[in-house]
Amino acid sequence: MRPDQLSNGPDRRPERPRQAHRTNWMALLCGLLFVGIGVRYLTGPPPDAVIMAPVLVGGLGFAAFVAIIAKALRR
Repeated sequence: MRPDQLSNGPDRRPERPRQAHRTNWMALLCGLLFVGIGVRYLTGPPPDAVIMAPVLVGGLGFAAFVAIIAKALRR
């Protein structure tokens, strides 16, 4: 890049302010759930699948519930 392009001269447009994005609670909570389950499988003896399946389904249901409540409160 040329040095004259780096300067903030009068011919340059002003920078736009940053816009914040809304938190996607469903993606955040599902990601944390899967990371937590993955850490659980890596740190010790494998847990029983009969226990982990309801934990996974319940965690996904909880994440969906939080996402629905968050969306309803935004309106």
